[in-house]
Amino acid sequence: MNPSERIDQMIAELTDWRGKTFASMRKAILEADPDIIEEWKWMGSPTWYRDGLIAVANAHKGKVKLTFAYGASLPDPDKLFNAGLEGNARRAIDFFEGDKVDKRALKNLIRAAIDYNQRKLEKKAMSATRAKVRAGKKAS
Repeated sequence: MNPSERIDQMIAELTDWRGKTFASMRKAILEADPDIIEEWKWMGSPTWYRDGLIAVANAHKGKVKLTFAYGASLPDPDKLFNAGLEGNARRAIDFFEGDKVDKRALKNLIRAAIDYNQRKLEKKAMSATRAKVRAGKKAS
């Protein structure tokens, strides 16, 4: 079973409000960018990637949690983050029964995470290029 099928199965098994919330959240994530890849990691957690980890989600007894790997570095003008606010890297959105997924705001946050991942890759590539140039100068 591929990761998307596993996520489908997990959502189907969540027969209460959490399944609907999870499905709505997932739909917004996938609509944010067509190149997002779904994975299944860490003993049963759906994750979304694009040029690096974007977020991981879990259904808990009383909430659905969406944790952004680099949420502390992301702009959050719509104030979606409501958990993990004290952390240096991660930020999360806890959805409780009755909460609606603000798809527009969530898509914007997903896109900001992708932009962050792409900037990180560019910096890494530039650093590698500089290191090669320095090594070449030392060799000559």
